[in-house]
Amino acid sequence: MNERQKKLLNLIINEHIQTAEPVGSGFLAEKGGLDLSSATVRNEMSDLEKEGFIYQPHTSAGRVPTEKGYQFYVDNFVEKREIKATWRKSFELVLKQKIDGDELMKNLAKTVVELADATVIVAFDKDHIYYTGLANLFKKPEFSDQNLIKNFSEVIDHLDDKIKVVFDQINKVQILIGSKNPFGDDCSSVFGRYFLKDKSAGLFIVLGPKRMDYNKNLALVEFISKSLTKV
Repeated sequence: MNERQKKLLNLIINEHIQTAEPVGSGFLAEKGGLDLSSATVRNEMSDLEKEGFIYQPHTSAGRVPTEKGYQFYVDNFVEKREIKATWRKSFELVLKQKIDGDELMKNLAKTVVELADATVIVAFDKDHIYYTGLANLFKKPEFSDQNLIKNFSEVIDHLDDKIKVVFDQINKVQILIGSKNPFGDDCSSVFGRYFLKDKSAGLFIVLGPKRMDYNKNLALVEFISKSLTKV
């Protein structure tokens, strides 16, 4: 992939994450800041499509990222960044609470759900699991598809089995996309291993559609994982 195609793919994915809509060549030529004609953009998009990074969901539509496109984006464009200062203060208030580890993790999960419009799963161990914020997931445009809701509901029904598959494999903050994500091909997850001072350990997971804000969710999980080592 050449540099121009990399920039186009980055623009396509960032715009699609924000709007949930297919991204057209006209938008990229006019607002992408690349100083390219629509014809040039269409040619480059055609090459990106042939290579499997984007696809056209229906005739006359723009393009949306494939799983391969999202993986390239995460590997090449997602950077660690600071969470919002107001969020940091909210989390620090929770972290100061004098409560046991399980309740602390639940309160952190609820705070993430409220602040970041997210869905959170906490695996205290392979069999002790807590989740919250499913309504945030189901209101995403992707979940207007009834089959997707049905498939994901079946995942939730067997959540403990899904967690057992990955519980011992996650040793750092890690993003799993689509077919690599244990919760379904249509979703992505940011996993973080956490350790408390009492030596207990578990997983803190932010779950969303493949069209999630990877930068934001990565920053959230990294902040929480690091902060918990001091609790």
